Formats: sequence, structure tokens, C-alpha cells
Amino acid sequence: QVQLVESGGGLVQPGGSLRLSCVASGSIVSINYMGWYRQAPGKEREFVATITSGGISNYADSVKGRFTISRDNAKSAVFLQMNSLKPEDTAVYYCNADLRAYRGGGVYYNRAYWGQGTQVAVSS
Repeated sequence: QVQLVESGGGLVQPGGSLRLSCVASGSIVSINYMGWYRQAPGKEREFVATITSGGISNYADSVKGRFTISRDNAKSAVFLQMNSLKPEDTAVYYCNADLRAYRGGGVYYNRAYWGQGTQVAVSS
């Protein structure tokens, strides 16, 4: 079974920084995209950033210049460095991975997985 586990959320003042981490584990063969999404109270889940296995990244306009996504392919991990945080960044942040895994019995499959989410609160 594949699992994504996030960490690093918390409460921070406006202008502060946080670093989120997400590690994928299980019978993973390869990971294509890894990324971060967020969901604020009363709103739909929205895209934050993604990164390919080759290191090509993409960001939502709202976080460009403030957030940086990176990954460690050897550790099946993705990170989100968040600087200059604003109250509107408050949300539950979810890790996402589009990967290929081994089910057993010679069976492989492709699927996107989500982490359980980590809360980020930006407030004075």
C-alpha cells in the first residue's frame, strides 16, 4: 500500500516562513509529478505548485515568488518552502503524487495519491 505523509504545518505570523515536507512510501516504482494543493475553510481545494521528476516546477500565481517547491527523488519526498506568508495562505495543505506502483503478482498500476493534509495558519 502506498502512503503520503505530510509534516511541517503550524501557526506563523504574517511575513513568516514554514517548510512543508511530504514523504511517499510503499511499493512505489516511479513518481512522475509531486505537488501541493490547499483548501481554505469554505473553499474548494486549489493548486499551489507541482514539480516533475526532472525538476520542472509550476506555481499558482498567488504564490509565485514566495513559495518554492523541491523534491528528493531518492527519498520519494517533496518539499514546499513558504516565505512571506499572508493570512490568505491559511489552509490545509495536501501533498499529491502521481506514481506507478507494484500491486503484486506481476501487476503494476498508475494512480494519484493524496496525503492526509497539514494545517497552516497565518495570523498575528
